[in-house]
Amino acid sequence: MTQELKRELTMIERKAFFAGHWYSYNKDDLIRELESHFDNETFGPGELPQSQNKDSRTIIGGVSPHAGYAYSGPCAAHTYLNLFKERIPDTIVILGTHHHYYAKVGLMEKGEWKTPLGNLKIDEELASLILENAKLITEDTSGFINYQEHNIEIQLPFIKYCAGNKDVKILPIKVTNQINQKEMDRISNEIVSGIDKSNKDIVLVASSDMSHYDVSNQEQMKTLKKIDHTVIDQFLNFKPENILYPEKVISQEDYAQFRADQRGPSICGRQTIATLVSIGKKMKTSQSKLLKYYTSKDISTGGGTWTVGYFSGVISK
Repeated sequence: MTQELKRELTMIERKAFFAGHWYSYNKDDLIRELESHFDNETFGPGELPQSQNKDSRTIIGGVSPHAGYAYSGPCAAHTYLNLFKERIPDTIVILGTHHHYYAKVGLMEKGEWKTPLGNLKIDEELASLILENAKLITEDTSGFINYQEHNIEIQLPFIKYCAGNKDVKILPIKVTNQINQKEMDRISNEIVSGIDKSNKDIVLVASSDMSHYDVSNQEQMKTLKKIDHTVIDQFLNFKPENILYPEKVISQEDYAQFRADQRGPSICGRQTIATLVSIGKKMKTSQSKLLKYYTSKDISTGGGTWTVGYFSGVISK
């Protein structure tokens, strides 16, 4: 048995659990779905991605939502259009969250993630570079394989589609929502250290939706958007500590407008956005841009009162 065959037989593959539910399972249908989000002139960018094949890049990362494509797809299209515009990257580091309890900062070191458009391989070299001196980031393949968690998976068809024929790799890192500011700073250092030791073109994606609240009137909708834009302002002004702890910049009066069990921060991946901004500061980025913001009620007026905000933005040198 050859080494290559042995590797194939032992390859770790993370299944596409949400294909056929949150996005299309069929390859051709998924391509049409993705292209409709890019072509959307109201909520999407209104154009298909096309690389300029530049020798270097200025945009090093972005925020992308992770809901079902019918809701967040056009918003995510803005982020990927920009990340791939200057050049197609070699590797995308995806900073994910976990919607249930997860106490680690876990990295998937080896394997592949399945998508209807073809598999995406883990950048094992970059994983090793990050792990070799890391204290907080640990290898935790089981934290990805054994959980049907959508927030990283939902990014992958966009990456595969935009990559075209290039063999773009990924590196999934799941950041606990229990981290404090000091830990966030250390995690950022560990990721930047690995990136600095690599000679690859690497970009980062922070996977996060914005606020989640029951909204039953226009005043509550206005407040939800106000809360989200306050956090977006922290992104634009490179204030990761205020993204991690939005209650520093958002009044309790605003939170009090929602029902009793929802009176607090509800941005599910604020630790991923904060970590991205922290990394950006260490990589000497100086510019940030809001690409798109809307809510689930803006794009779909039906359904009940549950409302979620979606935000896409990028940071650049």
